[in-house]
Amino acid sequence: MANNYFSFKQFIIYQDKSAFKVGTDSVLLGASSDISGVKSILDIGSGTGLISIMLAQRCYAAITAIEPDYESFVQTCENASRCDWRSRIKVVNIDLQNFNSDKGKFDLIVTNPPYFNGSLKSPDPRKSAARHNDSLTTNELLEGVIMFLNENGCLHLVMPYVEGNVFIAEAHKYGLYCNSILKIRPLPTAEIRRLILTFSRLQKKPVEKFLTIEHGKRHEFTEEYINLTKDFYLKF
Repeated sequence: MANNYFSFKQFIIYQDKSAFKVGTDSVLLGASSDISGVKSILDIGSGTGLISIMLAQRCYAAITAIEPDYESFVQTCENASRCDWRSRIKVVNIDLQNFNSDKGKFDLIVTNPPYFNGSLKSPDPRKSAARHNDSLTTNELLEGVIMFLNENGCLHLVMPYVEGNVFIAEAHKYGLYCNSILKIRPLPTAEIRRLILTFSRLQKKPVEKFLTIEHGKRHEFTEEYINLTKDFYLKF
C-alpha cells in the first residue's frame, strides 16, 4: 500500500484521497516543463496537486488547477494550502469540458492526461476515470487546449510511447505542432516508455532528447535524472 504522503524538499504531498498517487511521470513533467517567461499556467487534472506545486516552486506564475474528481480536488486543495506558494494556486472542481477561465488564456498548459483507450479498466471507477480517455478524449483535450492556450503559449504533457505518437498526429489536425520530445527509458537497455511532449502553434522540426532514469541497478540513478529532479527529491 502506498504511503499516505510523499515528502519533497520544500513541500509534502498527501495522497490518501487522490485517485492516483505520486508517480515518476508527474515528477518528470513538473521538473522538465519550460517555464521561461510564463505568467499563467493551467494544470488539467491536478490529482494530488503535485505538478502545480512543483511549477509554483520553479516560477512566479499564477496557476489554475482543475480536477473533476471531488476527492482528488480536495486533496489538491489541502496540499496547495500547505505549500509556500498557496497564494498563486487556484483549484477548481470541474472537468475541462465545462471549465470557463476567469483568467483569460494561459501561457502554459500542463497535463498528465488519461490515455488508455479500450483496455481493461480498473475495478476502482475513480482510477479508471483518471487513466481511461472516455472521461477526457483526445479530441476534447485538444479542443480545450486550443480554447485556453495563448497564441504564443505551449502545451506540455506526458504519455506512453505509442499513445504519445498518436497524439502528435492528432494535435497536428488542430494546428498544434510538436516542438520537442523528451524520450524516457527506465534503463539504458530498455525501450522508450514515456514521452514528454511540447506543443505550440509554431510548426518546426521537433528537438529530440533522451533521459535514462537508472544505470542498470535499482536506485542507481543517472546523473541526468538526478540533475533534473534534485530540487525536489530528498534523496538527491
